[in-house]
Amino acid sequence: MQAIKLPAVRRQRGLAMVEFAITVPLLLLLLLAFGELGRLLFQYNELVQASRDSSRYLSAQAWNRTLGRIDLNAGLLAQTRNLAVYGSPSASGEPRLQGLDGEAVEIAPVGANHVRVTLRYAYQPVIGNGLPALVGEAIPLQLTLQASTVMRAL
Repeated sequence: MQAIKLPAVRRQRGLAMVEFAITVPLLLLLLLAFGELGRLLFQYNELVQASRDSSRYLSAQAWNRTLGRIDLNAGLLAQTRNLAVYGSPSASGEPRLQGLDGEAVEIAPVGANHVRVTLRYAYQPVIGNGLPALVGEAIPLQLTLQASTVMRAL
């Protein structure tokens, strides 16, 4: 039997298909990683904006001119939490981020003239809770995002 010789063009075409089959999964993984990173940055940016908005609202309302000090009453704390979670002082509408609630908002005075609003959010990747590992436990992918803003009470 004699070996059949293929023209060089047909051999190159087969080689290109093999290279394509090898690189496509890597490119898709890279594309998924970029998409996940963009989603993480978007949610962190939303968390920072919520922290700034609620801190600005709190700093304008917290100073008691009669007493000459910061007064954080229950109504003001509830309105600030609602502003951080829902985007308005009344608890109406959808949360800014899925899974964000009032428990994730920490409000505290800082010194005699400043207030701090801290938000914590458990980021959940789209691809799941963890990556399977070759040896041992799965690699967890959950992150806790935190944004904190300090402003002077006016």
